[in-house]
Amino acid sequence: MARILITSGPTRQYLDPVRYLTNASSGRMGSALAAAAIALGHEVVIVSGPVEVAYPPRAEVAYAVSTEDMLRLCQERFPQCDGLIAAAAPCDYRPVQVARHKLRKSGTPLRMELVETPDVVATLAQSKGNRWMVAFALETEDERMRALQKLERKKCDLIVLNGPNSIQGPNTDAEIIDPSGRVLAAFSGSKDHVARKILELLDQRLIRCSRDP
Repeated sequence: MARILITSGPTRQYLDPVRYLTNASSGRMGSALAAAAIALGHEVVIVSGPVEVAYPPRAEVAYAVSTEDMLRLCQERFPQCDGLIAAAAPCDYRPVQVARHKLRKSGTPLRMELVETPDVVATLAQSKGNRWMVAFALETEDERMRALQKLERKKCDLIVLNGPNSIQGPNTDAEIIDPSGRVLAAFSGSKDHVARKILELLDQRLIRCSRDP
C-alpha cells in the first residue's frame, strides 16, 4: 500500500475582499483519482482548492484557498507520502497588490499588475528524493510538446495530457506520456472510468516498482 498525495481543484488569488482570479476546475478528477486509489488499497491525502465536489470519506483532506496555501499544505504532507498526483489547476498569477476595499467602477479602465504564483509541482520536485511524481497538463496548442516540456521542467515521472473540454464536465480524454515522449496509453469516457485506468497504469509502472526491495 502506498500513501499518495493528490492535489485537486482550483485556487483563488484575491484582487480585493470579494473578487478573485481563478479557473473552472471542479475537483471531479481529483475526487475520482482518490476513489480509484483507495479502491486499489492505497492511502490518500488530498490538498484541495475551493470545490463543491465531495471527496471519498476515507481520504484525508486539507483545503487551500490560494496557490501559496496549496504549496504550503503540500510541503507539510509530501515528506510523509510515497508519491504525488498533481491534478489541481492552481492559479498561475496573483495581483502585486490586493485592494483593501472593494474595487468600484470609476468610468476608466482598470489596470492591474500581476506576477506569477509559486509552481507547486516544481517546488515539491526540489525535495522529491525517491518519490514518484505525476502531473496533469491542460493544453490548447502544441499539446504533446508542451506537456513533455512541463514533465521535464517539473521533474515528473509521467504526465497526463488533457484538454479544456475536460474542465467542469463529467467526461474527459487523457493521454499518459513518459519522459521519452512516448504515449503509454490513451483513455476517454467518464472521469471515474479514466481515473481508474490512470491508477491501474500508475500502480503497475510507478507504485509497485517504488516499493519493491
